Parts: sequence; structure tokens; C-alpha cells
Amino acid sequence: MDMQTFKKIWEKHYQTVPNQLQKIKTIKGVATGFNANIDAIYKITGQKLAELINKYGLTLAQMQNIEYCRIIDKTDFIKGVFKSFTQGIAEEWICENKEVYEWLKQEIGYNHLQIGGQGGIMANVLSTVGIQKVLTHANSLPKLQADQFAKLDNLLSFDENGQMKPAYQIDRKNDLPLIHWIIEFKRGDIIEIEGQKFRCPKANRFIATYDPLNLKLVLDENFMQNVKKQNLDFVILSGFHALLAKSGGEALIDNVAERIKEWKQSAPNTIFHLEVASTQDLLIRKAIVKELICLVDSIGINDRETMDLLEAIDEKALLKRCKEQTTAENLLTSLSKIKEKTGIKRIQLHMFGLYLTLQDKDFAITPENNFKGMLAASVVAASKARTGLVDGQSINNVKHDISDVGIIELDSLSLALGQPELALTGLGRYRSWDLIAIPTILIENPLTLVGMGDTISSLSLVAAR
Repeated sequence: MDMQTFKKIWEKHYQTVPNQLQKIKTIKGVATGFNANIDAIYKITGQKLAELINKYGLTLAQMQNIEYCRIIDKTDFIKGVFKSFTQGIAEEWICENKEVYEWLKQEIGYNHLQIGGQGGIMANVLSTVGIQKVLTHANSLPKLQADQFAKLDNLLSFDENGQMKPAYQIDRKNDLPLIHWIIEFKRGDIIEIEGQKFRCPKANRFIATYDPLNLKLVLDENFMQNVKKQNLDFVILSGFHALLAKSGGEALIDNVAERIKEWKQSAPNTIFHLEVASTQDLLIRKAIVKELICLVDSIGINDRETMDLLEAIDEKALLKRCKEQTTAENLLTSLSKIKEKTGIKRIQLHMFGLYLTLQDKDFAITPENNFKGMLAASVVAASKARTGLVDGQSINNVKHDISDVGIIELDSLSLALGQPELALTGLGRYRSWDLIAIPTILIENPLTLVGMGDTISSLSLVAAR
């Protein structure tokens, strides 16, 4: 079947999205936690990056010699950006030095500010699409941070007196603004170092995080107690990826795991989802697998995070295969291995051009509804990528330009599985589980990529009505 025929079939599938986004407004309550912060967005060019490298006297050999994926001094930041730029990959490195944080403010600055952290981003998106009540965790909420939340009365948090109110109206004056640097770069941009040219293969971003509260997983007790009292449809969690084992991160995860168990006892019908996020510390990754994934119903990951989990569950051969060929077929095999070893009921993968969901036959949401939720997530994510906004007008103006890469990957996967109908209907099977797959909408020159995975994972699940 030719590409245009495939696209016409999928364009018809995408016509169900407006109706699906109306259904989402019937959802009564969602809670998001734990990390919310301020993202300082800076769009870097190859030329600017080369200037930084030359300014601080770094050689190409030094740039390519990365001993650890964290930021102890300013040259580590430059190395991290260079790695992400030249490989087209998304990474987040923890900044452990306040002097570097101050240097980032002076040397890098930002183009604009917006809400950050998986919990904060998902709260903004879910409240904007019309969920009746979105309760978000914020361990710091001064006016500068509150200003980044959507100006909507259905997005709620807690003031300094423990009163629930619209998050944008809160000003906890004694709280510290938590600022993360998001360094974005464009596909095709070129950096030249020592006569060698490196072309960025994919638009992406590098995140430098200096965040003492979220690094210690400081919890707002008002949120923790209130979640137990609410009649919530979903609880969506993240924010564990920034923890460090050397700073007691494993014990912090153990503590939160006990609190999640309390929530589950008081809300047996609530669906719990974990957004895994890029986690550099292998011991923390192992703790997430051991203590958290076993507690939730669903997880969201991208291709890089899939490989991170493979390392955490000691699947070295499969990890090597995925690194060599990051195909939908290899990633699906990886999802099945993660599912088998962790017992997770549902995994949602977002890779370039394609989303895959693998779930138990008796999962609370049917494959057909998951399919609709994934289509809705693709449209909303495309709106966010194209305009930086999630609102009715920008969503309605999204053109259904289906990704060629996604269609090719899906067609190849369907043939490998012996299920040609998968490429046409998006519904199939893998071993004893349901498999749902969709090619995504392509945005050629995205305005922003921050929060794409969070938007995709949360909406794929919550919009599946």
C-alpha cells in the first residue's frame, strides 16, 4: 500500500479527536505530582554553542570525554549541551553547584519562562483541555512560579495556610523560585569545532536542573493529605528522576511508596500512572522499578527511557540491540520484557513518529478507548509543539500531517508481527497482551519540545474515554 493511501486511512481515524476532547470534560478529578518548577527556555544555535566552547577553552576531545552525566562545573553544562546537540537526544543533568546556577543566570539567561516539571506541565495541559478539577502538587509556589500556571479556576493547589485555591492566585512569599534551564536546538543546525562539522540530527533539548527542593523530594503535606479525601479518576506522578542515591534518594522513594499505598487503599478505583522520565542515577532507576512501578497501573516512557529501564532490569543484550537499532520492533520487545519483569499492567511508549501502548487484556480502559486517547494526545501535543499553546483554537487548527516515519515504522512492525491490520486499525496483540499503535502528527519546525512526553503520556491515558 502506498504512503498516501495509508495517510488517508489515518486522517479518517484522526477525525474522531474533537469528539474525544469533548468527552474528556466529563472527568471529575485528576491529581498531578510531585515536581513543579519554572522552566527557563533558551534556544541555542550551533554558532552560539561553538562560541561557548571556544570561550572556555574546551577541545573536541574534552567535549567528547564525558565521565559522568551531571553538572559539577560550567564545562560539564557545555559538554552536556554538545552531547545532546550532536546526537539529537534529550537529556537532563543535575546541577550540584550553586555557583554554576548563578553562572547560568548570567551567561545563558533565557528567552522566556513557563511552567516546568512533569507534574506542573501535566497540570497545565489537563486543566486546559477541560477536566473539572486538577489538583497539583507544588513544594514551592511564590508568585513567579504561580504566574506560570494556567489562569484557570479548575487548576488548584494550596496556599501557605493550607487553603485550596486556584494555583495562579497563590503567592507563598517565603518560597524559593525553582528554575530549570531548558536548552533547545533545531534539527539540521551545524556546529563546527576544530574543522569538524556536526549536524544536529533531531530537534531536542538539554535540561540543566538546580532544584534543592525537588532533589530532596520535599512534599507539601496539604496535598498529600487532600489526595486521600478527593474522589479522583486519575493520579499521575513523576519527579523521582532528579534524585541521587548518594543523597538518600532511595530512602525518599521508599517514603513516597508508603504514601502511595495509603492513597490506593482509600481510592481503589483510581488509576495511578507514573511518568518515568530520564533518570541518570542507575541506583535510583532500580529503586523506581522495585518500589514504584509495582504500585502503579500504568507508566509512560520514551525510547531513551525504555533503554534506561532495560539497564535497570539487567537486560544487557536487549539494551545493546536497541542502541544499535532503535526500531519499533526492538522497542516493543523491550516493553514486553519490562512488563514481564515488573508486572506493570500498561506501558505507553512515545517515540519519534509513533506511539505504542502495551496493556493487559483486562485493563480498566479498553484498547479501542486507548486508541482514541492516543489520537487525542497526538493532536494536543502537535498543537503545543507548533504554537507553544494548548487551547481550543490552536488544537482545532492542527493539520493532520501524519508522520511518514511513523507510518513506515508501524507498517514494518505490523509485517514483522504478521498482523497487517495493525497498520490500518492501530489495534493488535503481542503475546497475551493488547497492542495499540498510532503514527503521530508531524510538526516540521516545532516552536517548543518541552513537556511533549508528559503531554502525550498523560493525555493518552486520561483522554481514553
